Amino acid sequence: MTFLMDSKVLSTFGQHGKPHTVLDLGSLAALGFALAFYLLKGTPWNRPDPYHRLWFERPQFKDGFQSNQPAAIRNIAEQLEQTNQEVVIFWGSQSGTAEIFALKLARECHIRYGIKAMAVDLSDYDSETISQIPETKLAIFILSTFGEGDPSDNAGRFWELLRKESSELFLPSLHYAAFGLGNSNYKYYNNVVDVIVDVFNKAGAKAFMPVGKADDANGGTEENYLMWKADLLSVLGEKLNRQERDNIYIPTLVVREDPLLKPIDLHNGTPIEQSCGSKTKAPKISSIQALTVTQARELYNTPKRNCIHLELDLGSHSQVRYKTGDYLAVYPIAPDEEVDGLLNALGWQENGSVPLIISVCGEGATPKIPSPTCANALLRHYIDICGPVARDVVKDLAQFAPTPESKDLLLGLGKSKTAYYTFTNKNHVTLGRLLSLAAPGAVWKDLPLSYLLDTLPTTRPRYYSIASSSVISAQRLAITVGVETRPLPEEPSTDIKGLTSNYLLAIANAFSKTESLPLYQLTGPAGVLEGHKIHAAIRKSKFKLPTLPTTLIVMFAAGTGIAVFRGFIQERARLKSIGRGVGQMILFFGCRNPEEDFLYHEELEKARKELGRHFEIVTAFSRVPGREGRYVQDVIRHKAEEFSELMNKDASLYVCGRASMAREVTKAVQDVLMAQNGWNQTKLDEWSDSMKRGNKWFDDVWG
Repeated sequence: MTFLMDSKVLSTFGQHGKPHTVLDLGSLAALGFALAFYLLKGTPWNRPDPYHRLWFERPQFKDGFQSNQPAAIRNIAEQLEQTNQEVVIFWGSQSGTAEIFALKLARECHIRYGIKAMAVDLSDYDSETISQIPETKLAIFILSTFGEGDPSDNAGRFWELLRKESSELFLPSLHYAAFGLGNSNYKYYNNVVDVIVDVFNKAGAKAFMPVGKADDANGGTEENYLMWKADLLSVLGEKLNRQERDNIYIPTLVVREDPLLKPIDLHNGTPIEQSCGSKTKAPKISSIQALTVTQARELYNTPKRNCIHLELDLGSHSQVRYKTGDYLAVYPIAPDEEVDGLLNALGWQENGSVPLIISVCGEGATPKIPSPTCANALLRHYIDICGPVARDVVKDLAQFAPTPESKDLLLGLGKSKTAYYTFTNKNHVTLGRLLSLAAPGAVWKDLPLSYLLDTLPTTRPRYYSIASSSVISAQRLAITVGVETRPLPEEPSTDIKGLTSNYLLAIANAFSKTESLPLYQLTGPAGVLEGHKIHAAIRKSKFKLPTLPTTLIVMFAAGTGIAVFRGFIQERARLKSIGRGVGQMILFFGCRNPEEDFLYHEELEKARKELGRHFEIVTAFSRVPGREGRYVQDVIRHKAEEFSELMNKDASLYVCGRASMAREVTKAVQDVLMAQNGWNQTKLDEWSDSMKRGNKWFDDVWG
């Protein structure tokens, strides 16, 4: 590019182009600035300052925590040496159970045996450095499995490393123990711990005790873990030459009041973003935003049960976008009765809003609870006070009991499995309720708030399949919420209410100005949820429609499992309406009674008319008076020949619902194919593996 200058301008610089005066210099500088502006298009000064936010942060509370924390060490071997730890307990947790087991185990190692142990999030350290852990240190892995044998989000990078580089791993100095959390209703029961143990052993690692496994199919996770933990602590005591001591609580956190802080300084309940530990991939979950619920309606036609349809507006939240098949992560709020009951039992009812600063005792750890905050926010938003109290926690609480009678009661319940289950079958035992039942009217003044933070899990989001298509409504999504209520075994008049589903029911009732119990602070912390808003985020899913819209798909669902298929059907109906070719869809759907809980019946009938031969619904009703109950698996067997023909057309299979339903559907599919095709078990296994590898079989199951 050529730039021409006026001769008069040029002449001002003299014969040889040199400036002679201040004016000359100014003209030259202006010309240079203009040229730079033209060539660079303003890039340097238009780029946002990445540190601009620091002008508005209080330096002592950067990132929600106190800023005097040392820089994070990503090498776990170095961390163990620097902090002189003897045992490291890695946790991979999706719902929070594995995390709380690990944290409690680290404390028990120290309290009962004087063993220096640290519990760490697998994503907080570089997975490669596990190979550097010396044989003088012991490693324990507590790992959950969910979905189709998947690891928790925070264990994803560790899982990928082991699976991709298993043949190159060399771990001769690693001495480890492992415990897995799973559900035998799932096809891949405890797959994560099985795979990791196999890789470890092939790499030369040495297990110092047998692998433990928890099965949540019948609610046995807690007892399975307690039995394994008892053996583990005994082995650790022997290996490290320690004698057991009295189990007296030693806090890992310091909680102190700071009345000089103002409300604006506090974390008042807004959820804290959690890292998934992936350093190379896009996050699986979006940022958390306050999304507006724009519509709510009841889907069941029975007064005894509730299922609600909610629609949410993503609006201007450009960082929160979904694709058909994704999940909505909803962050719940604890009900007023649980918060107030626990505050009263602790004697904090007058001090719930007092500013608190939370810090760790010792080195090498970071509090999972944001600081500064207050007790009201802690109990309502940050720690889960609505879950049942585990038997070992009941036993520990005895040391804080305000009366001899309450101490004896708690010790008896904690030591006897039979006594504990007899008591909990008659009483809904959340922490606040337990304290009130054990010592009615008494104040537990010796029970420190730090114990709750050390012992109770943090509040985690609950995930709901999105029941809409992003092709049709990119900025508006829907979820289908089955409201959980379960009567006590020996007190059927008392219901145990699901935390998140009943919170969402309260929001739905607020639309019609119908008051329901329990009550919640629906306006949220500092009123940020006023106007029917909830804190939520989008979580990516692998449960997606085939890339080619002409692919035949067969869908199996029961109850609220139909939610994700509503989005699938909407998307294909829209494609057909604009002239695109679509493949056939067959939906096998089961519910109790078509008059009571046939979800989205009218919508499905409308879609059937729009899609014509491209959409078929096969129903199974389990509780119709005067008729034999039928489930989805029964219908599959009844239509064995037709189903076998569908599979010969290269169909993709999708199963969505409770794990027990998915297990029975899978078995029915396999039985039908073996019988219709004359396959043996080897041929069936080959077919199943090829379906999974080819992304032709998808499961989205829970419970």
